[in-house]
Amino acid sequence: MLYNPIAAPAHPMPGTKVLLDVRETAINAELLIPTADLAEASGIGVDLRTRLSAEDSAGLASYVRGHLRPTTPDGVPWTVQINDMRVDYADQTVTGSYKELVVHAVLTPPTGLDMRRFVLGYDAVIHKVVTHIAIVSVRQDWRAGRVDAGNDAAQVGVVRMDAESMTVPPLSVDLTNASAWRGFVGMVILGGHHILEGTDHLLFLFTLLLPAVLIAKAGHWHPDNRLRRAVRHIVAVTIAFTLGHSAALVVSALSRLEIPARPIETLIAATILVGGAHAVRPLFPGREAVVAAAFGLVHGMAFSFSLAELKLSTGQLALSVLGFNLGIEAIQLLLVALALPPLLVLATTPAQPVLRVGGSLLVIVAAFGWAFDRLGFANPIARAADRGGTMLVPIIIAAAVVAVVVLAAQVLRQRSSGTSRTRRQQHRNPVPASGVGHSQRAVRPSTTSRRCRRRYARPPGELTVS
Repeated sequence: MLYNPIAAPAHPMPGTKVLLDVRETAINAELLIPTADLAEASGIGVDLRTRLSAEDSAGLASYVRGHLRPTTPDGVPWTVQINDMRVDYADQTVTGSYKELVVHAVLTPPTGLDMRRFVLGYDAVIHKVVTHIAIVSVRQDWRAGRVDAGNDAAQVGVVRMDAESMTVPPLSVDLTNASAWRGFVGMVILGGHHILEGTDHLLFLFTLLLPAVLIAKAGHWHPDNRLRRAVRHIVAVTIAFTLGHSAALVVSALSRLEIPARPIETLIAATILVGGAHAVRPLFPGREAVVAAAFGLVHGMAFSFSLAELKLSTGQLALSVLGFNLGIEAIQLLLVALALPPLLVLATTPAQPVLRVGGSLLVIVAAFGWAFDRLGFANPIARAADRGGTMLVPIIIAAAVVAVVVLAAQVLRQRSSGTSRTRRQQHRNPVPASGVGHSQRAVRPSTTSRRCRRRYARPPGELTVS
């Protein structure tokens, strides 16, 4: 009978996950190690802990550091620094819930050497538990265009026991397929995703666009479907909001201001509340662009949070601000263009006040829910608004399609009625078929006149016989 020491167990156990965040001068590594296998390999009873004592932390840090050995391809060792550790719970479809040790480490190459090609030696559990594996993945890498932490990490290799030599070979990692251009494009895509997922940003903008087809009279909104005025209003509000959030994004990101997130997110909910109230009853008619620019400063500070999480160098950050903002503006302009036809159709609909006020009241309720949630009071309204927000873009697209069809039908109806009026006018004032008037026919030479011209046109001396 053949015996395979690496045979898979009947119930597969979770392995270690090594997640790499590639920075400008170092690599941040997060190791997620199942505590049951770690306790067996290290002899430290970490599986019985929910909190680590100072003694356990020191022992585990020393153990992990001794089994985590990044080097250059030539074998020059990197520096490994363990920052913090904690015990957490994880879930896996096959094994269910289990505890894992979360370790944050910084891997720094020798000065002046390439950090995008290295060899990762890791055998913290595998040297004792031969069925254990470690999956190594890159979670963030700006120069490779991986800037969205919400996406799945890109696997670069697996560390496991070699069945023949019974050793744990190191993993060669090559991250040289990268450039500043890929980082820039990645930030453009991230900006587009951010505005699509930012329901609160879009709701604020669209509440300020509603008056584009309205005019304020005596403290109330009245329909005004003048196309040029609507387009001017939409362009002004969109540009003002763009300038406001762009200025705040550039200043807060490049100056690396540490802005607390909770007050800013709460202020964003307040801007949505003001915009929704203005759509119900005019609060600042004709000054929507000024308000959009002022409130855009708050939204721009919130945009900068996504860049701060990447911990980029100054050069990378400058390109990232440009790319991120371009992505935001491209999607924002597309959605605004899609919103224009529904706004024009809404202005001509008798149900316009009901739809406008009803939709604005829903926005106000959502703003209140978000405000309380961001102040620390979780509530079902905020959760419902977050779920409903995922349908905002499909609703805009569907409304745009319907509105275009309605507008096209109106244009065809107007052309058809215009053609009918022209035919009726032609019937009352017929035009001769030949296209020649009576005066033109009256001057046509008669038969007698033609004979006279032929008679007197004969040569002199020729006789005429009558």
